[in-house]
Amino acid sequence: MRGNILIVDDNKSIRTALEMMLQTEYSNVFCLKNPTSLLSTIQEYYIDVILLDMNFAAGINTGNEGLFWLNEINKLDSSISVIMITAYGDVELAVKAVKNGAFDFILKPWDNSKLLSTVNAALKLRKSNLENSQLRSKTKRLEDEIMSREKTFIGQSKQILDVLKMVNKVAKTDVNVLITGENGTGKELIARELHQLSKRNKKILLNVDMGSISETLFESELFGHKKGAFTDAKEDRMGRFEMANGGTLFLDEIGNLSMSLQAKILAALQNRTITPLGSNKVINFDVRLIAATNKDLKKMIESGSFREDLFFRINTITIELPPLREREYDIILLAEFYLRKYAKKYEKENLKLSQAAVNKLMKYNWPGNVRELQHSIEKAVILATNNILGPDNFSLQSNIKKNMNIKTIEEMEKDMIIACIDKEKGNMSKVAKKLGITRQTLYNKLKKYEL
Repeated sequence: MRGNILIVDDNKSIRTALEMMLQTEYSNVFCLKNPTSLLSTIQEYYIDVILLDMNFAAGINTGNEGLFWLNEINKLDSSISVIMITAYGDVELAVKAVKNGAFDFILKPWDNSKLLSTVNAALKLRKSNLENSQLRSKTKRLEDEIMSREKTFIGQSKQILDVLKMVNKVAKTDVNVLITGENGTGKELIARELHQLSKRNKKILLNVDMGSISETLFESELFGHKKGAFTDAKEDRMGRFEMANGGTLFLDEIGNLSMSLQAKILAALQNRTITPLGSNKVINFDVRLIAATNKDLKKMIESGSFREDLFFRINTITIELPPLREREYDIILLAEFYLRKYAKKYEKENLKLSQAAVNKLMKYNWPGNVRELQHSIEKAVILATNNILGPDNFSLQSNIKKNMNIKTIEEMEKDMIIACIDKEKGNMSKVAKKLGITRQTLYNKLKKYEL
């Protein structure tokens, strides 16, 4: 078996006997006659199982040395399995060692088959401990990434500031929220913001794209199933409602559900319980529900394609995201944000937008909203041959806004400063920090624009 075994015993004959026996069973066996280099050996050779004598000093049989080194091993790496080696008369000491974290103990003289069985079980436990540790580490990294992720909802327009005010008002409650808006307006980002500002932000935000789940797999995906519940159910599976327990469940594109699936979602939300396929066990869940759609659910209710009772269940609060064409000077703010992001990603620093490019971006109607803008900037950065991006770098559809008054950079800057002052309630230190300038520069601009 693959595994690194370490024998620590001051008796040469015991070390030799154990080494000869274990070498035939495990990939690597190491020996130490005393524990002085024990910890460095563990780190150097990635030891999995240690057979550790209880006593080393001549004439001392208290077992304290073994207990001391057991404690040191646990402090270094508690996933290592330690088997204590002890004489028949020291069984009480060995039991104490097990209580202090040892996997098991073996008595001298030992039974070979029993010893091998004990080492084998210890190695399996070690591997299980490592897998669990890696899973916990991966989960922790994911949680840290989610928690530390910077806000990515960019905008200073009145429409977006109003949306963010609403988000701040409702985030700390547990009310169900329905987010509406065209494709690409940032509904998922608003759901993430609601979660991060909520009391549930230490738990998971689970995103479920309702439009991508087939009718046949719907109950399995949302409610889970037991092994053997249907032909391909090879093992138990936890449903999304149970996975999100304690956190937030984001049901994206909820308007794409058929009437029969709407009924199943409604029943789960009303009862706050689910029953996995193939099981009789009812599972309670506690989630904060956020739903999103680009469809007009009220019209769908009138046409009979969306349940009115489900509509009222999911939209205690409705947040409507404006299309990008209604957020005029956010267009360049977003363009600059994505320009910096992709310039760094593709190692093309110092890229800038020409005034002609700015005018072209401002005139465009952006039917795909922020998502289309993001992809347009990324494509332009990838194909850029110099540091200035001009209008020819953006192959946009012939879809230009009509009767739109193009603002100058100075006019947009003035509007942005006014919006930021309003948002930060006149706190100039916060305004300067938000705008990425010094307070003196801010005061100079206030004087320039007579604000």
